[in-house]
Amino acid sequence: MKKRLAVAFTGPSNSGKTTLILKVARKLIHDYRLDVAIIKNDPKDKAQFDVAGKDSYKFSDTGAEVVVTSPTRTTYFSHRHKTLDEIVAMVNDFDVLLVEGLKNLPLPRISIFRTTIDRDYFPYMNALAIDDSIALSDYDLPDNVDLLDLNDAENVIQWILNNAKVMK
Repeated sequence: MKKRLAVAFTGPSNSGKTTLILKVARKLIHDYRLDVAIIKNDPKDKAQFDVAGKDSYKFSDTGAEVVVTSPTRTTYFSHRHKTLDEIVAMVNDFDVLLVEGLKNLPLPRISIFRTTIDRDYFPYMNALAIDDSIALSDYDLPDNVDLLDLNDAENVIQWILNNAKVMK
């Protein structure tokens, strides 16, 4: 029986979302021997799927199942937008689903920041993954937000295994 756990990652461009997801996915696949699926949101509808150097290629290279979704298409043998439930049904066979973007989804969310934290993300985050470029004393974090080390994939994985949403 598959675990079917799902978690989302959000943050501004160049915050380290893709790098963290890659580290987590590789560790889950190789060290934990889990089946991983990744959904990447492409809000500007500009993704080129499976092109060397692009996020989707890097995600696919981990061995995970990958879905790229945008306002006009879903790339996973489909050319129409799909809901989260439809996408989950398509990648049905997974232990852990990692979603990049889509901050309106009802999933536990890890927000990723470097240098500064955008307070607009506070209502959407369950965990905050940062490095030492952030001065936490400059922020009044919500009480219910867990603090994670952006450079410690194992720490992030433990949070995911303890807090991810179980998908039906």
